[in-house]
Amino acid sequence: MVGKKIKIITCHDVYNAGASLQAYALQKYLLNLGNDVKTIDYKPDYLSQHYYLWNINPRFSNHLFTKFIYLLIKVPKRVLKRFSKRKRMYDQFKKRYLRITKCYKSNEQLKRNLPQADIYIAGSDQIWNPLFENGKDPAFYLDFVPNDKMKVSYAASLSVEEIPEENKAFVRSSLLTFDYVSVREKSAVELLESIGIKNVINVLDPVFLLDKQEWEDLCKKESESYVLVYDFDKSEEIKETAKMIANEKRAKIYSVLSCDYADKIFEKFGPKEFVSLIYNAECVISNSFHATAFSIILQKDFYVFNRSWKINTRMRDLVAAFGLRERLIEKKPNKLDKINWQQIDKIYNEKVKKSKEFIDKFLKGQAL
Repeated sequence: MVGKKIKIITCHDVYNAGASLQAYALQKYLLNLGNDVKTIDYKPDYLSQHYYLWNINPRFSNHLFTKFIYLLIKVPKRVLKRFSKRKRMYDQFKKRYLRITKCYKSNEQLKRNLPQADIYIAGSDQIWNPLFENGKDPAFYLDFVPNDKMKVSYAASLSVEEIPEENKAFVRSSLLTFDYVSVREKSAVELLESIGIKNVINVLDPVFLLDKQEWEDLCKKESESYVLVYDFDKSEEIKETAKMIANEKRAKIYSVLSCDYADKIFEKFGPKEFVSLIYNAECVISNSFHATAFSIILQKDFYVFNRSWKINTRMRDLVAAFGLRERLIEKKPNKLDKINWQQIDKIYNEKVKKSKEFIDKFLKGQAL
């Protein structure tokens, strides 16, 4: 099979480990198959404005004095963030591991100067989440792609229980132009079918397309025993669970985000460091989708808690897919129950095979 020229659009550069790693994984897998692949460097203002020094919240833009006070408070923090080690590590990862196009700021720019390809892919992560701006952006629904080109989604995520009524017509009309539609959550299949989108396929997040060894090759070894916490909500239940398991294992507590009980905090990390932290952990306790995904790939004991935001279908569907529903918990367990990974292997291999078969079909232009 002759390799295809492929362009992917996804949230690849938002300084989030999961977003960067899923973009890397899809691109690398398609490259490994012999295709010419690039990720479209799509950076609309709403995805980049937290690094703009002079951006002003519209609520404070009516008067010169309020503008001045707002910027006086915000600019010093933005300078520190813009030149931080964390940002630098993400920028280095993007430069080294992602093949990208020129930068585009809008859907209209993409239409005027179309990045050429045989196949256009709307990639994974929460690109269709209607709670976020990207979930309402026509570019993430490949609106810029001509009708004579193939349009595919791979593991696109909605991450919500239902599509808001005001979004349904837009989502339906957009997806009816696609040749192949796949989503990351099983629940998203039902949501899209309910608005008239047929032949929707449930596939795994791109990080599962690369095997365990490929991820381990990115990792640095750590000798100290620790339990890893990744908690967006400062959850008391996560805190108590981490303390219990660390005590049981006589291990330290490492945290990806700032917290008051960790022995070490790793806020200034990049995507590779994120994978390494999971790879070396005794156990992972989080409310993060990709912390859970990499725990499964790297076969680490884990517990995952729901987020306070209504974006929990992705965690729920992920653990259910691998027969690990009991790892999604609401309160501290009595003890750490180890996962029997031999029992999970068969399910894992079947799910990965199905996801790769979907890619094989659209590359060959075959019917589902």
